[in-house]
Amino acid sequence: MASKFTGTGVAVVTPFHMYGTIDFSSLEKVLNHIIDGGVDFVLALGTTSEAATLSKDEKNAVVNFFIETVNKRVPIMLGLGGNNTQEIINTIKSISFDGIDGILSVSPYYNKPQQKGIFQHFKSIASASPVPVYLYNVPSRTSSNMTAETVLKLANSVSNIAGIKEASGDLGQIMEIINGKPKDFVVLSGDDILTLPMLSIGAEGVISVVANAFPKEYSEMVALGMKGKFNKARVNHYQLLEIISTLFADGNPGGIKAALDKLGICGNNLRLPLVKVNKSVNYKLSVLIDELLSS
Repeated sequence: MASKFTGTGVAVVTPFHMYGTIDFSSLEKVLNHIIDGGVDFVLALGTTSEAATLSKDEKNAVVNFFIETVNKRVPIMLGLGGNNTQEIINTIKSISFDGIDGILSVSPYYNKPQQKGIFQHFKSIASASPVPVYLYNVPSRTSSNMTAETVLKLANSVSNIAGIKEASGDLGQIMEIINGKPKDFVVLSGDDILTLPMLSIGAEGVISVVANAFPKEYSEMVALGMKGKFNKARVNHYQLLEIISTLFADGNPGGIKAALDKLGICGNNLRLPLVKVNKSVNYKLSVLIDELLSS
């Protein structure tokens, strides 16, 4: 069965008021800005959403707001992962998936399981899930790499595992996955700066941060790359390259929230322990955005 999650997906931010509560009015603006910009799907409660600092009630409220606001215009993926397998399974069993089309589940962090443990973790989650599960490999955050061998074992033996968001930055590992995967298993970029190179070796999309701010430009690049029109796609890639680098210079989602604030879409407010980007990064982003908008 063809995946609903190809092309440009967006790991959507959670806007906050200055006093810390969720700014749902701005979240509506962000979602409409993204969808009107031509993206293919959205991710609720990913890393960029600051899900780690949201309460259970807040997470439920955000998901319900996504379903209502998106209103089936694009598919919705739900971030649902952790390092306690049984707790994730219990959460899956406790929630309704009406309006949710898939799960993105990060590889277990902190307790640094063996590859055998990672395999059993995802096999158990996939068995409990009523919707397709997408793996998320991001060693820079988890301190544990999910190897190509483990990914391919899951892809070939667990029917409800439909793809992976790959953010290892290791193109050799990514090529090994793409070369050995089943036809319907989707490889998505998890790193905005490497999306075009990944498309050139067979990836089928991205879960993007920068597309919160520039959905049109970024989704155009992805669409061109997926059609093999790399000369045209490179124009968009290099147009956004310095902005992407600067967005991540002082951490995510600090950079993208500074950009969205500059664009007047949502305020630049984060929850501790995250703080705003420093003044020099903020100034550079402002200059780069002005240059992009005037080009």
